[in-house]
Amino acid sequence: MCRLYGFRATEPTKVECTLVHAQNALIVQSESDLTGLSHSHGWGVATFEDHVPHIERQAWAAYHGEHFRRTAARIYSETVVAHVRRATVGEPSLANTHPFSDGPWVLVHNGTVPNFEEVKRMMLAEIAPARRASIQGTTDSEHVFQFLRTLQEKEPDRLLLDILRLGIDRIIRWCQEVDRSAKIGLNLIFTDGTIMVGSRLGRSLHYVERDGIKDCQICGFPHVHHDPHRSYQAVVVASEPISDESWTEVREQSVYEISANQKIEVRSL
Repeated sequence: MCRLYGFRATEPTKVECTLVHAQNALIVQSESDLTGLSHSHGWGVATFEDHVPHIERQAWAAYHGEHFRRTAARIYSETVVAHVRRATVGEPSLANTHPFSDGPWVLVHNGTVPNFEEVKRMMLAEIAPARRASIQGTTDSEHVFQFLRTLQEKEPDRLLLDILRLGIDRIIRWCQEVDRSAKIGLNLIFTDGTIMVGSRLGRSLHYVERDGIKDCQICGFPHVHHDPHRSYQAVVVASEPISDESWTEVREQSVYEISANQKIEVRSL
């Protein structure tokens, strides 16, 4: 169990309110989500500048101290990925803290690959040797990331959403080979700062689309230094609704892509 957050916009945007100050901001969820569970085993935030991810991670709770708040206050980006961790596979440590990154690519995961020690053997056999050697932690999430990166390298011309769907399908089949009744949790966000795809499988997920510049419900100010010659759109994806906006639940067993015009397109697995 974890809680994740993804943001894409047509212009650089401050996201401090949704991460820290909103009614159900990510920092609130780190202490207690809507089910009463805490996610206090680490936090991480990735932003992008010139297609390069900048990642801040810590292996303690987001609600402890001011570090998460200060990180959130500095963010001004078109793409943001954030995560608060409740450890299921892999001990609380910096190496096991999301986001995981490789070159321009970043991944966060909410959920659990069941019977992972058995599934891992099958997954490792499909991960490129150099990528197996680069795995630093012990989480199912980092192994899933390197498996997806291997699929990308094998089929570089394949659409990213198809890569994600293919990877999830194989992971499901491996899990079912071990135990057909096991519950799989694979909510993923996978992005290079330009393309963002994700999935919902076994965990809650919601989104909201924002059109045009509006004053923030929390602080009363817009979060964009807007170019009046451009049309502003943004999408927020999160494990739980964060604000009083009209959030839409992503349907179970689906993958999604946030398109170039910052609209979310959802397809069935």
